[in-house]
Order: sequence, then C-alpha cells, then structure tokens
Amino acid sequence: MSDSQKNYTIHSVELGPMENFVYLIHDHASNTAAIVDPAWEVDELLDFADSKDIKITDILLTHSHHDHINGLQQTLEHSDAKIHLLKPEAEFWGEPLSKPVLHHGAEQIKIGESQINILHTPGHTPGSACYQVGNDLIAGDTLFVFGCGRCDLAGGDPEQMFQTLKKMKNELPGNTILHPGHNYAPQSPTSTMETQCQGNPFLHFDQTEDFVEYRMHVHDKIRDTPYDAVSREEAWESLKK
Repeated sequence: MSDSQKNYTIHSVELGPMENFVYLIHDHASNTAAIVDPAWEVDELLDFADSKDIKITDILLTHSHHDHINGLQQTLEHSDAKIHLLKPEAEFWGEPLSKPVLHHGAEQIKIGESQINILHTPGHTPGSACYQVGNDLIAGDTLFVFGCGRCDLAGGDPEQMFQTLKKMKNELPGNTILHPGHNYAPQSPTSTMETQCQGNPFLHFDQTEDFVEYRMHVHDKIRDTPYDAVSREEAWESLKK
C-alpha cells in the first residue's frame, strides 16, 4: 500500500548525539497524532505538528532509557497527551508518572481511525515494546537495521531477546517496514523484515546459546556502526574465531 493510500503518515526526525529517531504517527482523518519516544530536541517535531495543526493526543514509549524519554516532560507541557507503556517497563523504570496507560502487550489503541498494535518485545529491557500500524513497525531498541539492542545494560536479557527476535522473524510479514530507534544503517534508515531476515546477524541463529554468545561476547568486537548486512554463513563463522 502506498503512502497516498494509507490513512496515516509516519514522520521521523533524527535527534541527539546518539542518532535517535523520534516518530510522529499522524492520523489523516482526525489530524491527531501519537509521538513515539520524545527525546532530545523534541521541539523540532512539536513545532512541525503545530505548523500542520496536528494535535498530539498520545505518547508511546518503546522503553524507558534516558535517550528515549528525555523530552517527555517538554512534550507533556506542549500537549495534554496520554502516556502509554508496558506495565513491566513501568515497574522496571520506577518513575512516578501521572496516570499512565499501562499495557501488557497484544492490545490495540486507536489514534483517530488508525489502529496501533502493541507488541511486548523484551530483551533490551523487561518491558520493551514495538508499535505496529499497518505494515509499519516502530521498533525502539529491539531491532535495528542489521542490528539489535544491547542486552548488557540494566534490565537486559539476551535469552529474552533471542525469543523476541525469533517470534518477530516468524510472525511479522516480510513486507513489514522496520523503523528503528537509532539510525545505525549505512544507507536507508528503514528496511523490510524480509531484508532483515536475509542480512541481520541476530536473526541468523537458531539456538539460544549461539545467539547469547554472539550478542554478549562477539558482536561488539567485530562490528561497529553503521551496520552492513551479514550473511548467515558469516554470522556462524564469527562464532568459531
């Protein structure tokens, strides 16, 4: 489906020193929007919404790391918006938010006429979430273009990440468009799941122990951003060195 046929548009800006993406899911029919992971110079996206008379009604958090939420207060001062995050992430974060909408995963919310599916994707943090609208997936730090989030930070769990990525690989259609939380790609900032299944090394492993070894002990020694595609054979060979 082309952008002109969709009832929504995903606007993105790259902000901050860590190449974060902040997203605006804009529902055309209602001219309302949800902002995803407001951080850094978030006023750039807020000013854009104002220039188009787009009302931000919801804030969607993929997880609670500082580089994804440091513009939250500014966004709340700009818009009377509801905060959405997963309950396990709220418990992990421990921030005393005012009346957040807590989810468990597998629920849906609506922004105007656009339905957003909430996926619980633990591994980077206990309550990491991805947000799926149409064939678009905003993935936070769960899945990058040819990469995935670290599991050695507070709350990380490589075994959970393996199960999460395995489920995404098996269940998401190949034409799903990945919108990652950071711009670590050498060319296009987005990708399809089909392309990721072919070239993302973290999707090449079939056994938990092999994934954990690669994620925790191999990957960061042999790869750096921007991430290029890695074949299945190359990923397996790297475990033997």
